[in-house]
Amino acid sequence: MNIRIRNWLQSRGNALPPEKQLSPEAVISLIIHSTFQFGASMSGVFLNLYLWRLTHSVVVNGTYSMIVYILTPIGFALGGWMIKKKDRMVSYRLGIMLVGLFYLSVIIAQERLVEYYVLFAIFNGLAAAFYWVGYLTLMYDVSTEQNRIRYLAFNMIFFTVATLAGPALAGFIIRLKDGLSGYTIVFGIAFVMFLLAALISLKIKASSGHHRVYYLKLTGLIMKKERAWLKALLGFFGIGLLQGTMLFLPNILLFKVMPREDIVGYLGVLYSSLSIVTGIFISKYANASKARFYLIISTAGYLVGVSLLLGSINVWSVVGFMILYSIFSPLQGNTMTGYYYGLIAKLPLKGELKVESVVVREFFLNVGRVISIICLITFGSDLDGGLIPWILMLASLTQIALVWTIKNR
Repeated sequence: MNIRIRNWLQSRGNALPPEKQLSPEAVISLIIHSTFQFGASMSGVFLNLYLWRLTHSVVVNGTYSMIVYILTPIGFALGGWMIKKKDRMVSYRLGIMLVGLFYLSVIIAQERLVEYYVLFAIFNGLAAAFYWVGYLTLMYDVSTEQNRIRYLAFNMIFFTVATLAGPALAGFIIRLKDGLSGYTIVFGIAFVMFLLAALISLKIKASSGHHRVYYLKLTGLIMKKERAWLKALLGFFGIGLLQGTMLFLPNILLFKVMPREDIVGYLGVLYSSLSIVTGIFISKYANASKARFYLIISTAGYLVGVSLLLGSINVWSVVGFMILYSIFSPLQGNTMTGYYYGLIAKLPLKGELKVESVVVREFFLNVGRVISIICLITFGSDLDGGLIPWILMLASLTQIALVWTIKNR
């Protein structure tokens, strides 16, 4: 399968100029991330539903996610230090292994997960952070200014394919089994996928000549000097205001109105398919000069989707909302990520601040996520109370501010 993916990607690039073609390491990074994401999508979506089945509490789910997002920037800072002192692959592989151990511990704990959900959230936040800081740094290293938009589009396509297949298979398995035993099988398969991703990662060699000075404490001064960078970081804060609730709430809403895990998984296939279509469009037609236009379009899509929930929260309104979100979220994410990576090369030291940039970006993103979850727990913990659509509407309205945080090239 990995050889087929590599050959397909290479054949797609043969007609392109050499500077736009993906390097072998770029292709391998896509394969690793797809493998990892397949396991993560199987387990991550249903971890929230697992907690919901055990507690039926938005507060518990929200608190769990909030702890994860609080710990993630700390993990990013530690992972960034590892990258500067050792190599990006050290943090990357450690993250893969720790995420695998996390789901192994979930299998062992089973229903007792609820008793120790705070500790599990801390473990999950740190483990995922080590993976993502390594991968985001690797994404910058294996792509260039000439092929970055194309690389990010392929990354999103393969990421979404994995996200498409994982929940569908997980939902099918859970439906076949009685009680909560299906969840244990799903978490076990995820553990195997993480182990496979760790083995494939050995094909990427350590980088040579990486800078060993960690400039994280100087990023505040750089923000004052580089206003464009600070504005982009505020843009990721804005994204976090919507993402915080969107990373766990929709599946809980859908499960409430349609209490079947397999339906949740199959609808995940639909959402992911739409994101793939968006990714293909971006890879073929996206132009960095139209970044502001893409952000306006994505915000409009969010607002139309949330408006469906204002009447009532039912199967059709939740599904309709998620369809529109799945179409426009990749457009927003790719636009902001591509723009941000372009800024990194223009910062002082000519790209040597890539690790620090990834760490600081994650801090702003997760502050936004935590704030949104606090609002949800405070005002929308009652799923029947009617405030959730208005919370989502307010978060969606903030996305229009992203247009101000970037400048067209």
